[in-house]
Amino acid sequence: MKTYITTAIPYVNGVPHLGHAEDYLLADIYSRYMMMCGHDVRFQAGTDEHGNKIEKKALDLGIDVKQYVDENSKKFQEFIKKLGVEYTDFIRTTDADHEKRVQAIWKQLEAHIYKSNYEGFYCEGCERFVTETEYKDNNGICPDHQKPYEHLSESNYYYRVSDFKDAIREKIESNELKILPEFRKNEILKLLDSTPDVSISRPTAHLKWGVKVPGDDEQVMYVWMDALSNYITVLGYPDKDISDFWPATVQVVGKDILRFHAILWPAILLGLGLPLPKTLLCHGFILSNGQKMSKSIGNVVDPIEVLDKHGLDAFRYFFSRHVDTFTDGDFTWDKFEDAYNNELANDYGNLVQRLSNLCKKNEITREFLEKRKVLEDGKFRNTWDSDDAEYKRLMDNFEFTKGIEYAWGKISAVNKRIEDTKPWSVAKENPEEAKILLASLVADLLNANEMLKPFLPIAEKVSEIFTAKTIVPPETPLFPKEFKKEA
Repeated sequence: MKTYITTAIPYVNGVPHLGHAEDYLLADIYSRYMMMCGHDVRFQAGTDEHGNKIEKKALDLGIDVKQYVDENSKKFQEFIKKLGVEYTDFIRTTDADHEKRVQAIWKQLEAHIYKSNYEGFYCEGCERFVTETEYKDNNGICPDHQKPYEHLSESNYYYRVSDFKDAIREKIESNELKILPEFRKNEILKLLDSTPDVSISRPTAHLKWGVKVPGDDEQVMYVWMDALSNYITVLGYPDKDISDFWPATVQVVGKDILRFHAILWPAILLGLGLPLPKTLLCHGFILSNGQKMSKSIGNVVDPIEVLDKHGLDAFRYFFSRHVDTFTDGDFTWDKFEDAYNNELANDYGNLVQRLSNLCKKNEITREFLEKRKVLEDGKFRNTWDSDDAEYKRLMDNFEFTKGIEYAWGKISAVNKRIEDTKPWSVAKENPEEAKILLASLVADLLNANEMLKPFLPIAEKVSEIFTAKTIVPPETPLFPKEFKKEA
């Protein structure tokens, strides 16, 4: 089967943050899981490189805009690599092929596009115009960016979202377009009726850095029309038949941009006569000690610092298990350290060390594990369909936090079983019985370890330890423990 997974493309006017990391992590977990299930996966990532914010930032820095986006796109690619995320396709909205394809998409949608004058309020941070009601409700200040809305008067092209509202509602209500979690679906349905037609261009007098509107040199495409189209232009649309991978299996987005992906994006797709994505997976924000991260408060957590503290697997573990897939999560260094020391190091790392030492001492080999049907041709086969259907159900439904919880329950069970059965004592009385017991424990660990593979890259190393011809314990602990110094 074929699976297509997308991530929201970030603006390159800032540095990668934890919200970006959450996008990539959730998509990568699902990608790894799907590949383990035998699917042919395409996984998109990219960077959004047009718009006012980017143009202004480059001007403020006194450098060429193209040079600025080149440098910052590279930072995001390096960040994705550091997260252990393995995509198949990377798109930049300044790619010549993307720009050409977006212009072709515009021309296909012209029956639903009209030009009109606009006078009202605009948030540069959100890259969108706001309604009079929003302006009043927020007292003239954007709640996300804490900056006053700008008053603008200009002539723009608009996309007639109103042409598609009934169809969008029907597809959301029927779950043909599934929005997760359910409460986000209800939010979108409430927003849908009041959503106005959307501005999809800006005059070149106010913005030059963008894709030219076909047939009108005085207008450039507004960022959302340009950016949202990346999900299909990266597959080659409209030059190529994309039906092998479109509709997307899942599109991962943050809650702050869900409305664009759940209303404008479906309206564009319906205008093109394309099917809608199967699932929109919406995650929340990551808070810092219960507060939204803000430079002014000084509580911004740098994901690179977190990665460097204890490494890739510790990062992925914390943000998979301790940050819920669907809701806002909270990061503190105390929580991170506690999860590392008491869960990763104690429960998992120590188990691998302990069991591999027992196996070495009792001469457990690959040959013996194959004789006991633990391994087949030197490999462990996952048994999700028969023995762990609940894990498969959770992962198929994008409930990743519950999925890793399920796997961790299996890890805890192996630890408990070792304590209860005491293989070292059994070995003194009956060495052969001890070997059979240890083979069974290895089977239980490898089963849990298979379930951890979508989350923790180190799980591959653990498999290698217990499927090697001779089991050799790690020379150093997988997760060296670090205790906080007393003040």
